[in-house]
Amino acid sequence: MALTCTLAPAQIQYPQGPRKGWLLPCAAVIEEANWLTLEKDLEKPGDGFDAVICLGNSFAHLPDFKGDQSDHKLALRNIASMVRPGGVLIIDHRNYDHILATGCAPPGKNIYYKSDLTKDITTSVLLVNNKAHMVTLDYTVQVPPTEVGAAPELSKFRLSYYPHRLEAFTALLKAAFQGKCQHSVLGDFQPYTPGQAHVPCYFIHVVKKTA
Repeated sequence: MALTCTLAPAQIQYPQGPRKGWLLPCAAVIEEANWLTLEKDLEKPGDGFDAVICLGNSFAHLPDFKGDQSDHKLALRNIASMVRPGGVLIIDHRNYDHILATGCAPPGKNIYYKSDLTKDITTSVLLVNNKAHMVTLDYTVQVPPTEVGAAPELSKFRLSYYPHRLEAFTALLKAAFQGKCQHSVLGDFQPYTPGQAHVPCYFIHVVKKTA
């Protein structure tokens, strides 16, 4: 069985039935849960889950209202507690190192959505006490026409994130597992070496719980 948790009501209400072309290898259960109260909201099976997956830059949507990342640390501790010894956590974030250094997102193809429909991305960085506190991306996306012969439309929307840097987020993860883990990083799901020529759009952290 696969368990999916979210705090977004729209996603919970999303139809759970299989779509044409989908291959569902196991039953899926959707629960409402808050990362900050995860142990209270979810019943952990035995020692925990074989794998916990948090992808699509999801974790970066958690703000740092207190300014000390205490909510980030609490959420990651809660998430780590759901992983059984020998299990893995797979969690990602955008390449905010590149965004903060250049003022724009990496130019590569997005690994999660059909990025060739994205016509423009405007990047804004909010500084608090001279420290990057929030990155806002304003998207302009071409919406394919629903009728033959109709002209495509443009849709605009805005998303805001906490800009997790690679080294800092790695340190948060290791602290969440109390150092009892093996940690590796992929760039767009490919082997990553710091300073490499290809600039990944996303960093994917793979953390194996050792105890």
